[in-house]
Amino acid sequence: MSFLELGLVEPLINTLRDLEYKVPTPIQVQAIPVILGSHDLLARAQTGTGKTAAFTLPLLQLLMQPSQQDTATSTTSALIEKNIRALILTPTRELAQQVHKSVERYSRDLPLVSALAYGGVSLNPQIAAIEKGVDIIVATPGRLLDLVSKGTVKLDEIECLVFDEADRMLDMGFMGEINRILKRVPTQRQTLLFSATFSDEIYALSKTLTSSPKIIEIGEKNTAATEVEQVIYNVDADKKRELLSYMIGSKNWHQVLVFTRTKQGADLLAKEMTKDGVKTKAIHGDKSQGAREKELQEFKDGNTRALVATDVAARGLDIEQLNYVVNFELPYNAEDYIHRIGRTGRAGQKGLAISLVSSDENYLLEEIEAITDIKFMQQWYPGFEPDLNKPEKRPRKHSKGAQKKRARERALDKSGSGRVTKRK
Repeated sequence: MSFLELGLVEPLINTLRDLEYKVPTPIQVQAIPVILGSHDLLARAQTGTGKTAAFTLPLLQLLMQPSQQDTATSTTSALIEKNIRALILTPTRELAQQVHKSVERYSRDLPLVSALAYGGVSLNPQIAAIEKGVDIIVATPGRLLDLVSKGTVKLDEIECLVFDEADRMLDMGFMGEINRILKRVPTQRQTLLFSATFSDEIYALSKTLTSSPKIIEIGEKNTAATEVEQVIYNVDADKKRELLSYMIGSKNWHQVLVFTRTKQGADLLAKEMTKDGVKTKAIHGDKSQGAREKELQEFKDGNTRALVATDVAARGLDIEQLNYVVNFELPYNAEDYIHRIGRTGRAGQKGLAISLVSSDENYLLEEIEAITDIKFMQQWYPGFEPDLNKPEKRPRKHSKGAQKKRARERALDKSGSGRVTKRK
């Protein structure tokens, strides 16, 4: 099937041809006609399968149709205030930037204007861009509400509301902000929810956000990209860094994305790996947006050999031909494992995902095996075999997991409390 057969208009077809988009992906084949039909949609597909284009292309086409306000005022002055007609919400700054770039790229031959809004940077340039008049805004929830409170953004003309990585928003405790946004958008609208994973809580939540949604699921639930080779190495926690630096150096790996659970852990690991002779930087939520962009660009350019990140980077990082992802620590949220390793093996390319698992993380590995329906073959790396005489640590219930559970319960009105604390 071609993009033309999906019902896209000629300007979009010409843009896709120039971008060398030849054949639509499965999620695009199924989602584009549904969105063009003005249906609400709940869509899940693996990372790197073209989800952004799947909702952006039909959204742009729908916005080319005149709004009700445009029709009602078509005989008045041309100096009509342009209202925001589409809102795309993302959980992280990086993902907002990535989505906005796609919107700009696909709409280059259309008379549509988009703007980007996220925290960590000055409000003034974002206000100036929006005040010129925009059709589409891509935003993180917190910064969007800042702009609403200042009167810069009005949401009462929104025709389409998109949640990108909806499950991550719930995990990060954004439901308080989302509920405030929902009170400001029209009840009669088109709502689209896209993600690589959907928990049972997201399915339940979708019932409060959408009206008779179509449901699209590409591939089995909670599966990683098929082109990603997944390897598990059992290693003592105090030997992980040494093993990681050794693998990178001995195998001459470049552009290795490494995940830790905490910001402090990311900074410390980057410092120690640099001492090992592997030029490494760290990005996480405590760093300024400028610093994050600079360090990410150095990594993309090949000037930094390894980049250590917290899960804030698991969504929205789009690095061409990233071959290696390493879980220095397994995530507390099993679904985050899928998003982490989904940074490699994108668009049908090969990728390698290595997890360094200490004995006290075995319960986390079991949770990952449960949601992916994979029984991993665990192995030892020669020279870094674990000390079997060490007493095994008892895993303790982590506060982050408890906070996430409470956030989900509140989002689903299970706890009786409406207040949710946002976590970075």
